[in-house]
Amino acid sequence: MTEQRRDRASVVVVGGGYAGITVAKKLDDVAAVTLVDPTEAFTHNVAAWRTLVAPEWVERMFHPYDRLLRHGRFVRDRAVAVDGRQVTLASGERLEPDYLVLATGSTYPFPAKIDEPDLATAQARLRRAHADLLAADRVLLLGAGAAGLELAGEIKTFFPEKHVTVVDAGPDILPGPYDQELREELRRQLDKLGVDLRLDTRLRGLPTTEPAVRGAVAVTTEDGEELTADIWYRCFGVAPVTDYVVGALAQARDERGYLRVDEYLRVDGQDRVFAVGDLSTADLNMAARAGAQAELVAANLRCLITGAGDVSAYQPMPPVIIVPLGPEGGAGLLPGMAEGVAGPEVAAEIKGRTMLVDRYLEMFDAEPAARRR
Repeated sequence: MTEQRRDRASVVVVGGGYAGITVAKKLDDVAAVTLVDPTEAFTHNVAAWRTLVAPEWVERMFHPYDRLLRHGRFVRDRAVAVDGRQVTLASGERLEPDYLVLATGSTYPFPAKIDEPDLATAQARLRRAHADLLAADRVLLLGAGAAGLELAGEIKTFFPEKHVTVVDAGPDILPGPYDQELREELRRQLDKLGVDLRLDTRLRGLPTTEPAVRGAVAVTTEDGEELTADIWYRCFGVAPVTDYVVGALAQARDERGYLRVDEYLRVDGQDRVFAVGDLSTADLNMAARAGAQAELVAANLRCLITGAGDVSAYQPMPPVIIVPLGPEGGAGLLPGMAEGVAGPEVAAEIKGRTMLVDRYLEMFDAEPAARRR
C-alpha cells in the first residue's frame, strides 16, 4: 500500500464484508479508497460451519485487511454516524469523500458470523466452539433454512455418531423462492445422514442455555414435548447493520432497518451514497448477491470517476443457491439450469470441498502496509 494520490476522486467504503472488500479492491487503481472496519481482518463467513467441525480451517477463514489494497488505506475504526457523505468515526475522525459506499452487512448468531474485533480472540473463540461441539453427543439446531441445513450436514458428516435434531415452525425446509424438487433432494440427503427433522414444531421459548456453548439444553414444544440436547445453535435471526445512519440518510431506512435503494443501488434521496449487500433492499441476503451488487457499484463508480462508459442498473438475481451438506453432499439451483437441481457432485465441486477459500486467498494479495491505523 502506498500514499494515496490527492488528484483522485475519494471513495470511502464503510464495512469490510463481502461487498465492501469487493468495491474497495475494484476501485483501488482509479480512486483514493478508504476502507473502514472495526475488525482486524476480513472474515470468510461462508466457511464458518466448516471451521466449527474442522478447526484446522480457522487459519483459512481470516484475511488481514492490510493485504487488500495496494494504493488505498485501511482504517480500523467504527462508523458511529453517517449523514449524507459525512462519516464520523468512533475515534472522532470525520471523512467527507466524493463517493460513499455503505457495506456494513448484517448480524447473525455466532458462529455463523463472528464480531470479535481482534483476530487472535476470534480464532480462539472458534476453537472453543469446536471443543464444545466435540464434547456434545446431542445437538439441537433451531431453524431449517439454508444455515441450519448446512450445519446439520457438516456435523453429521464429520461426527456421524452425534444425534442432530433440526426444529422449525414452518411446514418445510428452506423457505424462499426455491423449487420443491430442491427441498426434496436436500431432505433425502438429510434423512440418509440420519438428521432428525422436526417441522411444524413451535416452541414455547428458546433454551436458557447460551447457544454454541455446551450445557444442559431443554425446550418444550407447544404440544408439551420436551426436547433435550447437550448444545444448541440458533440458525435464524439475520438483522441489517444500519444503526449508525442518522439525519437525512436515516429517512431511507425501512421498518426492518434495511436501506431503500434505487435501481443503481443509490440510497433513496442520495446521488453519491450507495448501499450494497445485506443492509439494502435490493435483493436477498446472500454473499453471492452482495458480491454481484458490489461488482455493479464498483463498475458504475469507475464510469463516473473516469468518465468512460455507461452506468448500469442492478437486476435482482434469480433463485440461485448451493446448500452443501458436508464436503461431498448437498444440492442447489444454478443459473441457466433448464430443469432439475444440481446434485451433490456439483455442490461439492462449487462450494462443499473448498468453501470458496481460494477466491479470497487470491484477493488479499497486496504486501502488508508499512503503516496503518
